[in-house]
Amino acid sequence: MANWYERNILPKLIDKACGQPPMTELRGRYVPRARGDVLEIGIGSGLNLPHYSDEVTSITGVDPSAELNELARERALALNKPVNVIGVSGESLPAADNSFDCIVCTWTLCSIPNPYRAIAEMRRVLKLGGELYFVEHGRSDDAGIARWQARVEPLWKIIGGGCHLTRRADDMLADAGFSIVEKTVGYVPGPKIAAFMIHGVAKLR
Repeated sequence: MANWYERNILPKLIDKACGQPPMTELRGRYVPRARGDVLEIGIGSGLNLPHYSDEVTSITGVDPSAELNELARERALALNKPVNVIGVSGESLPAADNSFDCIVCTWTLCSIPNPYRAIAEMRRVLKLGGELYFVEHGRSDDAGIARWQARVEPLWKIIGGGCHLTRRADDMLADAGFSIVEKTVGYVPGPKIAAFMIHGVAKLR
């Protein structure tokens, strides 16, 4: 069960941090490319919702945070397409195999307790030929920054609701059987320990 901080402070911090201009710019690169029936892993407060195009038929968003889900449902009211927000983790998806045309995953794999289980679920529910659009932060390619990330991570996880600084979404996706067909890495403005971004497109192989 979530504690007072996780219920009352953390959702506001996440919404504010993930709504900063550099994050909004990265959302704008990938989310509009989604089409058909879309699954969003870690829908959070719904910051991706305004970026979906008319090519999207439906959006199913999952997130275990009831407080963030409430914000997402409020933002969904502004869309003219069906949005179903479900309060579960990406590690166990209530969906049949081959259900979705695309998956969107932004700043989510850093905090899922078992990211490989979540990625296995993504593989299961994504249709053959479907695309996974991912935007994550993670371990820097700069060895010095990476060392600081490892030092700070234990405290960061407590403050950030389980968020890890040293995970690499590209490596995890590739290890789990996805092909990375597009990838960009680099810093956005902000503290370098949390500002190294890994984003791109993956497909099943």
